Amino acid sequence: MSAEERAERRRKQAELAAELKTTGALDEVFARIDAGEPLTGDGGVLGGMLKAALERGLEAELSEHVGYEKGAVDAADHPNSRNGYYAKTVTSEVGDIELAIPRDRAGTFTPMLVGKGQRRLDGVDGMIISLYAGGMTLRDISHHLASTVGVDVSHETISKVVDSIAEEVLAWQRRPLESLYPVIYLDAIMVKVKDGSHVVNKAAHIAVGVDMDGIKHVLGIWVQTHEGAKFWAQVCADLANRGVRDVLIVCCDGLTGFPEAIEATWPLATVQTCVVHLIRAAMRFVSYGDRKAVATALKPIYTAASEDAALEALEAFEAGPWGTKYPAAARTFRAAWERFIPFLAFPPELRRVIYTTNAIESLNYQLRKVTKNRGHFPNDAAVVKLLWLAICNIEDKRTREREKERGLPAAERRAPGRLIEGSVTTNWKAALGQLALVYPERIEPYL
Repeated sequence: MSAEERAERRRKQAELAAELKTTGALDEVFARIDAGEPLTGDGGVLGGMLKAALERGLEAELSEHVGYEKGAVDAADHPNSRNGYYAKTVTSEVGDIELAIPRDRAGTFTPMLVGKGQRRLDGVDGMIISLYAGGMTLRDISHHLASTVGVDVSHETISKVVDSIAEEVLAWQRRPLESLYPVIYLDAIMVKVKDGSHVVNKAAHIAVGVDMDGIKHVLGIWVQTHEGAKFWAQVCADLANRGVRDVLIVCCDGLTGFPEAIEATWPLATVQTCVVHLIRAAMRFVSYGDRKAVATALKPIYTAASEDAALEALEAFEAGPWGTKYPAAARTFRAAWERFIPFLAFPPELRRVIYTTNAIESLNYQLRKVTKNRGHFPNDAAVVKLLWLAICNIEDKRTREREKERGLPAAERRAPGRLIEGSVTTNWKAALGQLALVYPERIEPYL
């Protein structure tokens, strides 16, 4: 919905509210609220209003179906007629509603407002999915709905609502992709999944691609028992099967065999070890009190102007006091040298894009906040479903926060930008220009 459409909606709502107040149509409602009657739940004012509106709509539907209004003198002249009511309870955002559903004698009336077999209004399903995406368990959702809006929804019903989006998740996971992604980030987070009678740690593998416009997209989520190069090779093959023919640069951690797994699918791809991962690996050998000083001493290595300058900085670190005290930190850089140096050949605009997997790590941090509330997942599909919903929920929440600040001066805006999906890579035009110089034959057909 555009800003203009939202403004128009607010205007119409304000006009309607003012009109209702002016005409006194809400005086009785206000009187009931002032008398202490609840808004939602059993006996809530909003529930009564919703019941009246739904039943009025159902009566109108039946009148159109049988061809006459209720109480019409010519009712006997019509081949079909009204035939009383039957009771039905539906769950809504304001509580359970007891409806009197009208029926016809021929049994051909199918209401559209509250369909046959429908036990929940659409808003409740949306509420359940939103709470699930926020990290609440099924039983937590059931308790939350009962305690806040007086809706008693069983664990099994909530499970069915959540499962109803499985096809949508599957379609997202199988959607066609672009032929070329200049940059792809690969990383994984650990989750607990039930496997038979045991609960095991599994890796949820996540791929984020940057398209030709510099826009980031979550390309897919895959779950496997361990984060290994062999499974990453399957992930790359799956991306290729969905249309990814070429990748210029793949940024990943220093997992053994990772580069070979990537090159098996995209042999021309430049594999760049995440510098932040490399620094963290080097810091494993450094005592907490020395970490800040050691990090400062390592900085000349990964900020060097060239490979030769980086090698000189590494040798200087090894010969210095911190390299002498922590030789394993220097060996970490030596061991990863071939996969560390590719980005040193690029200018600063492009270095900032491939320097780190921070973009995907920021996403993983948010996803861990969602998954930590759960003891474990029942299966792999539940992991993919929740993570996909969580990504959608995070981006929707941030969008709403930005909309609230629309029109404010830039200095007063505090809402965060997009996390991953749909976000634009900083200084992408300059980076794309450098990519076109480095990989002219591969990138020009897509410009």
